[in-house]
Amino acid sequence: MIAGRYALERPLGHGAMAVVDLARDVELDRPVALKRLAENRARDDQLRARFLREARLAARLAHPNVVRVYDVGEDDGRPFIAMEYVEGETLAALVGRRGPLPADEVAELGVQICRGLAAAHDAGLVHRDVKPQNLLLRHDGLLKLGDFGVAFGVEGTRLTTAGTVLGTAAYLAPEQARGEEVTAAADVYGVGAVLYELVTGRPPRSPSSLAELTDPAAILPPDGAPRALAAVVMRCLAAEPADRPPSAAAVAAALAALLPEAPTLPLPDHPSQRATEIKAPAARRRLRPGVLLAVAAVCAIVAGSVAAVLATRNGSSTTKPVPATHVAPVPHAPTAQGQAENLAAWLTRNSR
Repeated sequence: MIAGRYALERPLGHGAMAVVDLARDVELDRPVALKRLAENRARDDQLRARFLREARLAARLAHPNVVRVYDVGEDDGRPFIAMEYVEGETLAALVGRRGPLPADEVAELGVQICRGLAAAHDAGLVHRDVKPQNLLLRHDGLLKLGDFGVAFGVEGTRLTTAGTVLGTAAYLAPEQARGEEVTAAADVYGVGAVLYELVTGRPPRSPSSLAELTDPAAILPPDGAPRALAAVVMRCLAAEPADRPPSAAAVAAALAALLPEAPTLPLPDHPSQRATEIKAPAARRRLRPGVLLAVAAVCAIVAGSVAAVLATRNGSSTTKPVPATHVAPVPHAPTAQGQAENLAAWLTRNSR
């Protein structure tokens, strides 16, 4: 029993940073996804602060397209977050199971992603880690944005190493990969990367070199996608934040216009601020891009955790607990080219 209230039932995910279990809230008699900081990390004050801050940030949001945070606390010195239990699968699992999706389905899912992000941006939050693994699709078709573990508020203090980028390399906006100031426009880029993968079955970039990660030039329109959908996707993937759609709400409106019928849920209102105006505090110093991306890749692997159980359509689990493993750091190289080669090899080994 956790905190005298949550009865653990079975593991949902186990990583280097946190574990997630299916639990039952005995007071309210409902299932929850209980995320706890790993035991060996609970003594790190900075990690504890970031973990608890994740809960406080996410608890601000009450929106159908965002995973709800119900409770936060500590048990035997380990902080925990009790979250909404979502039965369904991630968009990563969906694409893995079905391959490229029809354009209408992609547009509908995109509208839902943007609804959740618009609510977050309206609350002054930038997610920073929009990717298929963090998007949960319920069996009834409702999509939920989860894992605000690397999110931060406009007025908050970034609780990561100064200049460090958290996120998954293949979905990082160029400015985020360079360690520059991150705004809500980075989330708009993430939407484009997710939509690209839903249409083509593959991410828009592969982390084969630092240059490709930092400057993804000449990305072709998605194969077989209608020209209008390809145009929306590619605008989201613009290298310069100012060249992307002005807000998640604007992307939702553009995608909704491509649907044969009106969306089942209302579109978000256009905000008064552009995405590029929703900013985080500047980091105190910057790391070199090569070092920055290596650290980002390490953080992306060890910080991943699930916010809900992934189940098949008949309700059976599609995932098995992943045993904790030691992840070696990216080997150092004296040159940028060598560092790029080391990072590419490291990602190949640790991203399977």
